[in-house]
Amino acid sequence: MKTVFYFALLLATSISFSQYTISGKITDKKGNPLKGANVYLDGTYDGSTSDAFGNFSFVTSEKGLQNLKITLLDFESYAENIDVTNAKNKLFKLRESVNTLDAVVITAGRFEAGGKSKVSVLKPLDIVTTAGSNADIVAALQTLGGTQLSPESGRLLVRGGEADETQTFVDGLRVAQPFGVSAANTPTRGRFSPFLFNGMSFSTGGYSAEYGEALSSVLILDTQNEVDADKTELNFMTVGGGAGNTKKWKKSSISSNVSYINLAPYQAVIPQDLRFNKPFQSISGESVYRYNFENGILKIYGAFDNQTLNLNQFNLDSQKDFLFDLLNNNLYINSSFKGRFGTNWDLTTGLSYGYSQNKIGIDSDKLGNIEHATHFKLKVKKSISDRFKLTFGADFFNTNFEENFNQANGFAFSSSYNANISAGYVESDIFFSKRLAAKVGIRASNNSMLKEFLIAPRASIAYKLNKTSQLSFAFGDFTQAPRQDILKYTSNIESEKTTHYIFNFMYSKNNKTFRAEIYQKDYRDLVKFNTNGSQFNSVFDNSGTGYARGLDLLWRDNNSIKNLEYWVSYSYIDTKRNYRNFPETATPSFVADHTASFVTKYWIQDWKSQIGFTHSFSSGRPYTNPNQADFMNSRTKQFNNLSFNWAYLLTSQKIIYFSMTNVLGTQNVFGYEYANNPVNGVYASRPVVPTADRFFFIGFFWTISKDKKDNQLRNL
Repeated sequence: MKTVFYFALLLATSISFSQYTISGKITDKKGNPLKGANVYLDGTYDGSTSDAFGNFSFVTSEKGLQNLKITLLDFESYAENIDVTNAKNKLFKLRESVNTLDAVVITAGRFEAGGKSKVSVLKPLDIVTTAGSNADIVAALQTLGGTQLSPESGRLLVRGGEADETQTFVDGLRVAQPFGVSAANTPTRGRFSPFLFNGMSFSTGGYSAEYGEALSSVLILDTQNEVDADKTELNFMTVGGGAGNTKKWKKSSISSNVSYINLAPYQAVIPQDLRFNKPFQSISGESVYRYNFENGILKIYGAFDNQTLNLNQFNLDSQKDFLFDLLNNNLYINSSFKGRFGTNWDLTTGLSYGYSQNKIGIDSDKLGNIEHATHFKLKVKKSISDRFKLTFGADFFNTNFEENFNQANGFAFSSSYNANISAGYVESDIFFSKRLAAKVGIRASNNSMLKEFLIAPRASIAYKLNKTSQLSFAFGDFTQAPRQDILKYTSNIESEKTTHYIFNFMYSKNNKTFRAEIYQKDYRDLVKFNTNGSQFNSVFDNSGTGYARGLDLLWRDNNSIKNLEYWVSYSYIDTKRNYRNFPETATPSFVADHTASFVTKYWIQDWKSQIGFTHSFSSGRPYTNPNQADFMNSRTKQFNNLSFNWAYLLTSQKIIYFSMTNVLGTQNVFGYEYANNPVNGVYASRPVVPTADRFFFIGFFWTISKDKKDNQLRNL
């Protein structure tokens, strides 16, 4: 009996201490051995690491089916259920991870700015330290390829498109009125201060199905998610002053700023060509509140401004001055939430509201309009795997517009419209490998006012040639409802449409970037009318067509010379349209065939200064001289502007800033204005020129914070 007991005990012990060998080889998909892979049985301490030949071996006392896991940096994790009694000399092939820093990124038609971007062409600091930009986001973007210089309007013109063909979004929500107001042939500015934003995506075409109602491009601004510490910022300028404050708590923070601009003192010292009775004045402010939840962040952004001006302008037909008076009130508010839920689900949602009021006086005639614009957004993204991500969402846009015109003689005319656009989209990000990726989507929209349903496919693909360069291609259909000056007179019209084709090459190494892009845009269903301008008795149709094709180049170098950053951009465009009241197909008057910019920034340590130069050039633009035959029969002379800025640090938190545009005093001409009626067979004319040869700016910027190091150099 004892013998049987001991035999049973021995058998049980031998079984309990049985050990099995697990071995094999780890390679990539091409069969190359992988060294340093971590191999282990999940939930145990049993495992090993692959050697230089990819081989591994270890023993385990576990039994039956076990979950074997393999991990290696830059490769996807691998898991397989194995039988430990039969797990020798097995071959495992790992796939390269697509989430590495050197993985392919689609760049066709897109410029990125922000520290988290893999393909940043601009830094957030560049938006405000570029000479000549005067802290205006749009002015800085005009030094990049694909944009047109527009010093007489200050608006963003992209690849042959008009200013209204670009839509602006803050935290993913549309801004209906992104620019300030101005008189004819005087520049305006973007409404937003760069100091609240830490990221920017500027698409010159071929953009995601997430965005609609833009024929040419989208500008996406992201407010800061985090702030470093409490601080107060003060500035005193030759054109006004401002203040900002940031307060941080454990889970939340708020940043605000307010500014007052009054050009009267400046224009008293620097004469202007315009005859102001009341120079431009504005008071504006912005604020963003953030609250961090465990799985997301809520942001509430608000901006307001009040702008006024009053001046005398010369009428070529009457040969007399007329009084032009303008008051604009603008309010923009949005609330957005971004967070994660469930297993690899991302949620983005938000609501925005914009209000704009204009009161315009032309001598004794009065024009007033009010616009209410609302945007609701919902986006859901599911990471099905590292290689496949699915995004779907919906948008709803509502625009309510009313306008009243009253002449001194008693004539009155009113117009209005209420437009609802609902849209849905689905889009997938597909990573075939670390070198090849694609984005494919489709957007569908319904415009209740125009009674139309539209479908717009979008697709882009990128292939990484090597560690430093890649190719991208983008294609897409884009639609946009006609502009405000059309819809207020008719709804018997269709949306305008275009198709983009973009081919991009990108090289980046050691803080040096080269970017080349060729594109083709085909316009169709553009609005035409039979009067000199869009008016209540015009006959409208969608018979207009057009195209734009060209080449954009950019070279940026932050490395070759210590403390020096510079970039050079060049654009060539061939574009023609037959739209609006054009009698034939021609290049629009706002387009120059050739544009170029050269931007430099240099830090001088001994002087505690950053100096910068920007030279902007464009070839002559076409215009129609009615005293000669043919349409668009003349061209302006070349445009040249050399700008300079200098930021000097008095202390780490006190900065004196100086800038000057058109240092060389070049006599630029943007075009010519002609009378509507001839006198003795000749149409009177005058050149459209800058309001002054140069613009000077001097400011003092002071930051107050506990660390006594933070300053406003990034805001200049």
